[in-house]
Order: sequence, then C-alpha cells, then structure tokens
Amino acid sequence: MWLGKSILAAVFCVSSLCPEGAAAQPGIPVSLDAARRAYEASQYAAAVQFLQSAAAADPQDGEIYLLLTKSYIELSQFDAAIQSAERAVLLASQNSQYHRWLGKAYGEKAERASWFSALSLAKKTRKEFEIAVKLDERNFAARQDLIEFYCSAPGIVGGGEDKALPHIARLEELDASEGHYARGNCRRQKKDFTAADIEFTKALESGAKAPDLIYDIGDYALKQSQPGRLLAVVEAGLKAAPSDPRADFYRAAAYILKKEEPAEAERLLRAYLKRAPLRTGYPRPAAAHEWLGRALELQGDPAAARKEYQAALQADPKNKGAHEALKRLDKN
Repeated sequence: MWLGKSILAAVFCVSSLCPEGAAAQPGIPVSLDAARRAYEASQYAAAVQFLQSAAAADPQDGEIYLLLTKSYIELSQFDAAIQSAERAVLLASQNSQYHRWLGKAYGEKAERASWFSALSLAKKTRKEFEIAVKLDERNFAARQDLIEFYCSAPGIVGGGEDKALPHIARLEELDASEGHYARGNCRRQKKDFTAADIEFTKALESGAKAPDLIYDIGDYALKQSQPGRLLAVVEAGLKAAPSDPRADFYRAAAYILKKEEPAEAERLLRAYLKRAPLRTGYPRPAAAHEWLGRALELQGDPAAARKEYQAALQADPKNKGAHEALKRLDKN
C-alpha cells in the first residue's frame, strides 16, 4: 500500500502539479508536499490520497489531519472531515485552529442532517468554536464563526444575539475592521440590511485585512445589487491580497450591474474562470458563467449569452438566474 501510494504521488507530481525540475520542500515528505499542491489545484481527491500516505508515514502530525479535514469538506465528505479534525484535536488539544475546523466540520454536517441529529451537531459546533476562541483570542476567524453561530442559531442549541455582543465588542477592541464586520454580519443574519450596510462600509473603510472577510462582504453586495460597494470590496481585496482572483469576479459584476464596460467584464470573468480554485468562499463556475451571459447580453450577443447560461446550468442545475435568463431569451 505504501509503495503504491508513493509511486502515485511521484507520478502525480511530475505529470500535473510540480513545475519542471521541482522537488519537495526540505524536511517535508513527498506525499505531503504533493498533497498541498493538489489542494491548491482544487484536486481534493488526489490530496486525500497523498495525505493518507503522509499520515501513514507520520501519524502524529496534526497538520496532515487539518489538511485532510479541509479536503474532505471540499469533497462534501463530512463524516471523514469530522474524523480527521477529531484526530488533529486529539494530537494537539491546545491548537485553536484544529478546534475551529472541527467546529466547521460539525457545522457542515449539521446543515445537511435530520432535525434531531442537527441539534446535537450544532451544539458540538458551538462548543468547538468556543474552545478555539478561548485558546487564542486573536483567532479572528474562529471568533467570527462563533459570532455568526450565536446570531443565527436558535436558543435550543446555544444561540442568541446577547451571547454574540461581548465577542463583537472584544473584536472591536482588537481590530476595528473585524469588529465592524462581525456587527454587520450579525445584522445580516437578522435581515437588518440597513444596519448591515453601515457596518460593512465601516469594515472596509477601517482597513479590513482578511481576504475571506472582504469577499464575503462582496457576496453580500452582489446579493443586494450594490455595484459601488462591490468596487470598494475590490479595492480592499487588492490591498489585502493582490493576486486573489476574486477581485476579477466582483469587479466584473460591478460593471455589469452598472451596465458599463461589458467587454472588460467579459475579459475579467474569463480570467476568473481560468485562475480561481474550486473552493468554499470563491464564486463557483456556475456563477461566473451566469454573469458572463449577462455581459454578453449587454454586448448584444444573445447567442453567446445563451451558451454561457447553459454552461451555468450544466455546472449547477439549480442556478435560478440562468434559468430565468434563458426563459427571457426564449421570449425574444
């Protein structure tokens, strides 16, 4: 088993992941190095294979199980994600990130479980987020997860906005942008969009640094059809992570909402489709194809737009926007 997986790792690295002449980083097993490359390339099944080999070679390395957790979540294999995260926590019970990802794995399964099972899983989710924050108060991502849980979950599983408020206040002390985002996200959960708008604006203006936080505001702005906020998101995102492909997507969406520069929007969306990983937190290909269709409609090319809407539905048959666009084109 070990020999076969080692050979597979080497072949995979040479054929598709490693630049010509590249070698594993010093001190890192080839299988783990290949796993990281596979994960970054959105090849999660391959990453799991390499990580299983790495775990066999070094079963005490919690980072292997953390990456396994992330890979299994992307594959929607939530039981396996939970098992991997539990293993990481067992190996390093004081690691805040391991507890956060165990909470996320529980949460992902809870969203898809029956009502009775979801109750138990939601309680476990909350517990792990609380432990993560207790272990490291500067683990902002974990505290944001906990705040969102408190603001969205019912009291029967430990939710409650009153529990979120002290954490929001502490975030505001530690990092103003994180605090404003947390307050805005809580208002979003309560569908108080006027208050959410104010806080998200403050989050961007106060120097948000976390790309996932910034582009989550972008997702909010997209759903609220706010092109001005989308452009502010792009500006903040480029400062935080200049090479993040999400800037292309949200800039293109802003142009389309404003009915400006449709050809440039098309170029940006095609660039996004080439560069973006298939990963949680990134707009999916179906969304990019839908917006491409809108850009092509603005350019007066309904035939090309139709192809993009069809591509969106092929990627996601439940894409409501693409369905509606095709119905509209059929009437013309």
